[in-house]
Amino acid sequence: MKNKDTSNLIFSAFLVTAFIICSYFFSVLIQDSAVFSDTLKLILMSCVYVVFGLVLFYATRVGDGKQVKRFSLSTLLIMVLPSLYIIIAGITSNLPFSEQLNAHPQMINFAAVALGYGIPYTFLSGYELDTSKKEESNNETVAESSDSDKNNDKSEQGENQ
Repeated sequence: MKNKDTSNLIFSAFLVTAFIICSYFFSVLIQDSAVFSDTLKLILMSCVYVVFGLVLFYATRVGDGKQVKRFSLSTLLIMVLPSLYIIIAGITSNLPFSEQLNAHPQMINFAAVALGYGIPYTFLSGYELDTSKKEESNNETVAESSDSDKNNDKSEQGENQ
């Protein structure tokens, strides 16, 4: 394993651990604050977890290669939109399931993490190795070797005649 790979894995593990510790710290800090209203506490908690979801995306998507950009409709429909709905339903009381979500605020935190992770995942797949250059060079090498084989065959045929 390369030194760069090892350092990326250690950094990723550190980010995930920091995510857990910091999210707990901010949760306690925001929940124990008497300055914020319940709605503002929920909004702040959601923002904290969205940011940590972004950190979690980075921690799980490091690697060699280039960033591959794409649009994933399935991620948008399965992860981002439901997460956004859960957060909005937790903040406003006139949407369906808002009463149940307010009874379990940890669901809103999970939805915020999924939203933070899902937004970049909808548009980026992470770092992947770019094999197109390797495939092109392999195809060129194969083409060159087949051309040289043809030339060798022609010269051998000329010698035999």
